[in-house]
Amino acid sequence: MSYIQPPSKPASGIHYFAEGWRLISRPGIKRYVVLPLMVNVLLMGSAFWWLFTQLGDWIPRMMSHVPEWLQWLSYLLWPLAVISVLLVFSYLFSTITNLIAAPFCGLLAEKLEGSLTGKQLPDTGLLGIAKDLPRIMSREWRKLMYYLPRALVLLLLYFIPGVGQTLAPVLWFLFSAWMLAIQYCDYPFDNHKVGFTDMRRALRQHKGANLQFGALISLFTMIPIVNLVILPVAVCGATAMWVDRYRPQFARH
Repeated sequence: MSYIQPPSKPASGIHYFAEGWRLISRPGIKRYVVLPLMVNVLLMGSAFWWLFTQLGDWIPRMMSHVPEWLQWLSYLLWPLAVISVLLVFSYLFSTITNLIAAPFCGLLAEKLEGSLTGKQLPDTGLLGIAKDLPRIMSREWRKLMYYLPRALVLLLLYFIPGVGQTLAPVLWFLFSAWMLAIQYCDYPFDNHKVGFTDMRRALRQHKGANLQFGALISLFTMIPIVNLVILPVAVCGATAMWVDRYRPQFARH
């Protein structure tokens, strides 16, 4: 069964996030959801359990860096500090999880695209994954090298009293949204050997929608229990976006 083509007006990132939830239960796809789901449950579940045991110590330490003349804003800065820790932690462990689950996420994107379009990619399946594993890991390293210097600049903002604690969480949220859009959209792009730079250029053409998509992933990654299933949802939503928006230009036929 092929995918129903979207209307002439481009769909929003919210639409594709909702599609991800619908597509994880698509017939013939559910078995490919299991492996990335298991990796995500094991790693994210353990990581967030540990995080919530540490928050009681970390947040007071962060608040101790706020100067006395800004203590009257502590009622606002305290929740921003909590959100900042959750954002940084969510993206950090999402990155680790995606690194380990990358081959299975690529396979899920591959099989879903074939289901949506009725055209299977060549060299699919576990044998194809084994053959492409060095390229997949190299691609994950490329994403990490794109992320790290930008993240470091944002983290340094936290050491600017007052202004840093207020501005950094907003900038970090936007940056995380963009990076998560890159992370999950990269699976279908990489399946077609589209270069990392070309992929980023294509995503920037619909940056508003991609930021919406990434922002929703970021928000749901911070919600306990729900974050355990968000990885395959994000892969499926990104693959639906690829089929609608980017496949006609980039797909290997």
